Amino acid sequence: MNSYESFTDTQLISLLQNGDQGAFSEIYRRFWDKIFAVAYHRLPDRAEAEEVVQEVFLSLWKRRSTLQIRYTLHTYLSVATKYQIINRQSREYIKKNGIAIAEVAEQGINTTQLWFSERELRQELDKHINELPQKCRLIFKMSRELYKSNTQIAEELNVSEKTVEAHITRALKILRGKLGLGLPLILYLLSK
Repeated sequence: MNSYESFTDTQLISLLQNGDQGAFSEIYRRFWDKIFAVAYHRLPDRAEAEEVVQEVFLSLWKRRSTLQIRYTLHTYLSVATKYQIINRQSREYIKKNGIAIAEVAEQGINTTQLWFSERELRQELDKHINELPQKCRLIFKMSRELYKSNTQIAEELNVSEKTVEAHITRALKILRGKLGLGLPLILYLLSK
């Protein structure tokens, strides 16, 4: 019997792609609470957050043979969680406002095209984030990807909170300039 706990994420992904249920179980065990934290951070209801996490892992299992992970498994699962939340919120908005699916189609809204456009925009944003100066990028990612407060970042890096704020402001200014997007859209993309 294999001890999946000793496998790296990369090894688990490889095993998962070949349909190994033990690898899937280890991924689930290793990441459930982290992914739940991402979902619960964005959803007010614990049960709803748990449902989203279950959907993410179910989707992971269903897509196992075609799985392509560019970054880390944690990043992949976090992004998948954010998309599940967006899809859920979109469906609820449509229901709440009495918009029929036929109306959405009638208005010419191609949700697949919107998803791809948003995905391309997010990839462009990621590229520009990775081009930020090193310290600026580090602070920006700690704030936006690890959800750390300015105080936490300042303490961890042994800098002032004003320095943290300055780097975040600089990053947003650079991104706004490179992407030609308004700040609300950049912040929206970063919230995913």
